Formats: sequence, structure tokens, C-alpha cells
Amino acid sequence: MYRIGNGETLEVLLVHPGGPYWAKKDAGSWFIPKGEPNPGEDPLDAAKREFEEETSVKPEGTFQPLGSVKNKSGKIVMAWAFEGDCDPTQMHSNTFSMEWPPKSGKQQEFPEVDRAAFFKMVQARDKIHSAEWDLLARLQELLGGIKR
Repeated sequence: MYRIGNGETLEVLLVHPGGPYWAKKDAGSWFIPKGEPNPGEDPLDAAKREFEEETSVKPEGTFQPLGSVKNKSGKIVMAWAFEGDCDPTQMHSNTFSMEWPPKSGKQQEFPEVDRAAFFKMVQARDKIHSAEWDLLARLQELLGGIKR
């Protein structure tokens, strides 16, 4: 999701993963909302479903393809952009369970996303995981002429 702020400034919505591994990380630890497609699921439909699961916001509008990138684990991330707005502080995501602390035998539940925020492109460059920066650069190119 992106929005054009005051003064024609491009802002992008990024999410921060929940759970203990990411808890104390910030720079380079934010992502676009995403997830795995179900077997036979159309990639754009999967992107819309995952966006809603991670943000509680139903994505609507015109979806513009941004192509794909390969993340550090070798997975292919396909992305689409759409213009929209929301209050990131009101978002909530689905949860996952994991053993925590490690080897404790105790299962704890954590939100998939613990926070979301809109960032101007210059801020987003520092926040987003490096594997996904190209997607934001493509969005900026696609929109042309928008201030950073």
C-alpha cells in the first residue's frame, strides 16, 4: 500500500515481524506485507489475502505489478502496489505459535506482525529489509515524478 502525502510525497506501508527473533531489531527489519500462496492460489489473490491477514485492512483498488525479487532464503517474493490509506496504529495481524524460550517445551503465541507504519522513501530505505528494496524502487519508478 502506498499513499501520496502532503507536498506530493510518496509514503509506503511497511510491517515489522512479530515474535522474539525480531523484537529488538528495527533498521533493515521491516517488510512489505506478504506470505505464501496456498496450492493452486493465484499469486495476486494470495497477496491480497496475506495483506489482510497481516494488517486487518482489506486491500482494494487498482493493483500494479512490481515484479519479483529473491530473498536471502532463496524464496521468490512477488509484489503488487495499490494506493490506499489507513491508520497503522489500528492494525492487528494473525498469530503464530512457536516454542519459546527455545528447548523449554512451552508454546507461545505471537503476532505475525507487531507493528506497521507509513514511511517516506528516504526512511523506508533504512527500514526495509535489503532484499525487498528493489520493489519500492520499482514503485517509485512506476509513479514517476513523486518526491521522496
